Amino acid sequence: MNNSSILIVDDEEDIRKLLAIYLKSEGVHVLTAANGLEALAVLERSKVDLIILDIMMPRMDGIQACMKIRQENNMPIIMLSAKNEDIDKILGLNVGADDYIAKPFNPLEVVARVKSQLRRFKDLNDFRPTSENEIKINGLTINTATHEVKVDGMEVKLTPLEFSILEILTRNRGIVLSSEKIYTEAWNEPFRNSDNTVAVHIRNIREKIEVNPKEPKYIKVIWGVGYKVEKYNNSVNT
Repeated sequence: MNNSSILIVDDEEDIRKLLAIYLKSEGVHVLTAANGLEALAVLERSKVDLIILDIMMPRMDGIQACMKIRQENNMPIIMLSAKNEDIDKILGLNVGADDYIAKPFNPLEVVARVKSQLRRFKDLNDFRPTSENEIKINGLTINTATHEVKVDGMEVKLTPLEFSILEILTRNRGIVLSSEKIYTEAWNEPFRNSDNTVAVHIRNIREKIEVNPKEPKYIKVIWGVGYKVEKYNNSVNT
């Protein structure tokens, strides 16, 4: 986590200061913004490795900001919310958030989540030998070095977390993976009764890679057990 640059976006100055104290103690460079518009301005002039983004803010709220940021950037985004309805909204909408934390929170939990997201993002970006770069499954191509995903030659944009989940499923094609297995590998932290979290991310991935998400070609649900990607005869690593 040392030398990472983290942007804290919250209209409450006390929260920005509290999180900054804990993150700086981990050797992190901290940037701050009081709303979504300020956050976008910071991103234009500074390199940021992770964003902590509150939902309820003036001028531009966190959900609008997250969707705007995702048009140009793929760093992890952790969203903060004081309302359960907002968390439901994060899960229900494909806004591109990688994780969420409910207020009030323990700053140590935030630090732990930040470490987990940065570690996962670094693992995703580590270069791999050419022989392992591509996974091809029946028209779906996943490049694990460039993080490009294509369906029948057309590029599909996934968030870092969505890419991680899809890679886990395709590397284990033909095997049913439980929500717990997917969560612990993709989030790189203990499972927190997060069946719904995994289900929503799977749904968002399907919306992007399936021609008809209601009749999925790639990611199948095995009710009561988990998810799997079929092992087609032309499934290869090249």
